[in-house]
Amino acid sequence: MRLTKNLFLGIIICISLLAFLISLNFVTAQGNLNLQNFIQALKNIILERQQTPKIKLETPETIFQQVPEYKPVADYEKLITDIVEKTSPAVVSIVISKDVPIFERYYINPFEEFNLPPEFRQFFFEFEIPQYRQKGTEKRRIGAGTGFIISPDGLIATNKHVINEKDAEYTVYLNDGRKFKGKVVAMHPVDDLAIIKINANNLPYLRLGDSNKLKLGQTVIAIGNALGEFQNTVSVGVVSGLRRNITATDNQGYVQRLEGLIQTDAAINPGNSGGPLINLKGEVIGINTAIVSGAQNIGFAIPVNRLKNMILDLTTKGKIEVPFLGVRYLLVTEEIMKKFNLPYDYGAYIYSDNPKKPAVIPGSPAERAGLKEGDIILEVDGKKITLQNTLAQEITSRRVGDKVTLKIWRQGTILTIVIQLGSLPKDLQD
Repeated sequence: MRLTKNLFLGIIICISLLAFLISLNFVTAQGNLNLQNFIQALKNIILERQQTPKIKLETPETIFQQVPEYKPVADYEKLITDIVEKTSPAVVSIVISKDVPIFERYYINPFEEFNLPPEFRQFFFEFEIPQYRQKGTEKRRIGAGTGFIISPDGLIATNKHVINEKDAEYTVYLNDGRKFKGKVVAMHPVDDLAIIKINANNLPYLRLGDSNKLKLGQTVIAIGNALGEFQNTVSVGVVSGLRRNITATDNQGYVQRLEGLIQTDAAINPGNSGGPLINLKGEVIGINTAIVSGAQNIGFAIPVNRLKNMILDLTTKGKIEVPFLGVRYLLVTEEIMKKFNLPYDYGAYIYSDNPKKPAVIPGSPAERAGLKEGDIILEVDGKKITLQNTLAQEITSRRVGDKVTLKIWRQGTILTIVIQLGSLPKDLQD
């Protein structure tokens, strides 16, 4: 049975070979084999196989031996690592400590003062109420944040909410392990910015960029003391939004309205407050200040140009001045437009619903220029006032003494008024 099967396969192979030779014209129409053509065809096949490159299978050992030392896959990655290496030494951790009271617990029997007869005391002898009393104080860490050095003689920028704890001590830890006592130099009257000083020289410091030139999608790097534990944590992201307005609350319940912020998806955690947001030139373009709780990678930074204005005021005037127009207003939306029957769906509607707080503040630049309640400020220096570009943003981006041109709607008439900005009075500061 097996022999018959092999014979059958042999016959099939011979028939197939004969058909192949006929197709190649190796067999003539009379059935004779053209031996010379057949031999030449075999030579061509052998030559073709010799010229075909052979595939060599490597063993796992030879594969790993040929893996080169890791290098960045792109100039982009190398740029990031170079910037982090260069800027990290100027980023510091700030630890907040404070003398806090120590309380001890003790017990009293409220019935002792009644001088009960002996036969009744047994019923109340074990009755005691816990009480607490202070037993001295101890130094305790109550918080942590981040800052960055802005001058070789030890000036450090951070957030105001990092160092606004009354009677607290601030210890600054450098990247090289050294620590210094920090002294508060200045806190911004309305913005979440502050400057502290340490007694040191020849320190690395960061360059301040221009936040007015930021664009959506631009790559940024955040460095900070994440969670108050992980010093110089690095995260990379992009500028996700510009001119954002938020209401932020810190751990002590302090509420602050912040406008004109940079939004980024670079991871910012508690403890990162006061740290730098850096561009690919290695320049600070923002000061990390807030995150959205419960969201993924939505953080905010104060544009660095506001810090630059603060520093300029301190160096030229010895104090921080905030530009001041002097009006209370509502930003016009479709809802406000319908409610007050206004002709525009944008602008700042000068208005106050509190008689004790007039819409136009007495003695202000706005009053001197003749602004009135019911006016709508449509534009400042040609820029429309909207929810994304508020009047407060336009005013605070300028300096005390600057002149601004306002486009005003008043009872059907368009007016153009030039106003010189004043300085925010102390009684209106936070």
